[in-house]
Amino acid sequence: MPASDDERLHDIEARLQHEDPRFARALGAGRPRSPREYRRLRVWLLLVLALAVLGGGIALAHGLLIAAGLVLAGLAGEMFGPGRGPRRDGGRRPRF
Repeated sequence: MPASDDERLHDIEARLQHEDPRFARALGAGRPRSPREYRRLRVWLLLVLALAVLGGGIALAHGLLIAAGLVLAGLAGEMFGPGRGPRRDGGRRPRF
């Protein structure tokens, strides 16, 4: 016997509240906010820091700063990639 529409809506609401409470509160208050997947301020700040460290390393001709800037830029690039949200298969990544 299928669940009623109200039960389905309550399930969706509970999952949304669990996954992204700030988005759910803003939606309930009538002031929509970007979902967690689209908030990337920290990633942009990390990218700016990486480029500053990389530029400083190039200007000073210091290999360690260049390497640190490249590592930080790679980390920021990885964070920009798709699939950064919560995993739907229980949160475990396959081992190779």
